[in-house]
Amino acid sequence: MTQQPFSRPGAIDLSALKRPAAPAAPAGEGAPAGGPAGAYAVTVDEQSFQGVLEASMHAPVVLAFFAPERSPETAAYADDVATAVETQEGRFLCGLVDVDANPQLAQAMQIPTVPLMLILLDGRPVTQPITGLLSREEIDTLLQSMAQQLTAQGITQRHKPRATAAVEGDEDAVDPRYAPAQEALERGDIDAAVAEYQKLVDGNPADTEAAAGLAMAKVLQRTRGVDLATARTAAAESPDDVDAQTLVADLDLLGGHVEDAFNRLVGLVARTAGDDRARAREHLIGLFAAVGNEDPRVLRGRQNLASALF
Repeated sequence: MTQQPFSRPGAIDLSALKRPAAPAAPAGEGAPAGGPAGAYAVTVDEQSFQGVLEASMHAPVVLAFFAPERSPETAAYADDVATAVETQEGRFLCGLVDVDANPQLAQAMQIPTVPLMLILLDGRPVTQPITGLLSREEIDTLLQSMAQQLTAQGITQRHKPRATAAVEGDEDAVDPRYAPAQEALERGDIDAAVAEYQKLVDGNPADTEAAAGLAMAKVLQRTRGVDLATARTAAAESPDDVDAQTLVADLDLLGGHVEDAFNRLVGLVARTAGDDRARAREHLIGLFAAVGNEDPRVLRGRQNLASALF
């Protein structure tokens, strides 16, 4: 197998394939026909191609072109690509393109032969076309090498897993990867929820939803059985006690007083030093994660924290 150089510019401009006039199907919709209905595998046709291009603006997309009618072995190869992508846990999204069913798409993309693999980033190929029937081991090696090169270039974003129920039209469906943690919360087993979210974060540190879920589950865990009045009295009597102040901040957060929680800990950071300051800062960062880094209250909180530190 020839090693493929990885570079952002790309040799082929695919922008002409964008179809702004037609409704673009989300890249996560549709399971591969005859292939594995995995968390990171989608079927690509002319209607859904726009969504795939958009997905590649976030993280790389592996396109596998195959022709099941003319060459059944290429369909098995495409399945191998999809299965290999699944092991990367979101580093890539696999798009399966049946050129027998989508000849115009194959023509527009100048696909000379099948099987063929392209890796897209920012809507453009970042390798030369990878042709020929590769073994599963060769596919794994290729993707692992690509993932390492991406990381070396500071490209660490991951795709979110495809939610099967959402594909079927239930927009409120729980992503299957988060289901065990959310089910644990529903039955009141906070420790199990923390453990389930921790597994997801350990497996994919870039999973911001899992990180937020873990942070909030830990807030629930820390405040379990705590009497609010007693906690507030202790905090008022010991304004520089890290344990007392962080506990009330947790309770404020649960009560919806998000900015009060942040301000309490920012003030604590400003008043303390050494290990106490480090503990207060880390706790505040955990609360930021629980609320969500894009929340304007978090953005203000981070600014206030920076002022308190420097």
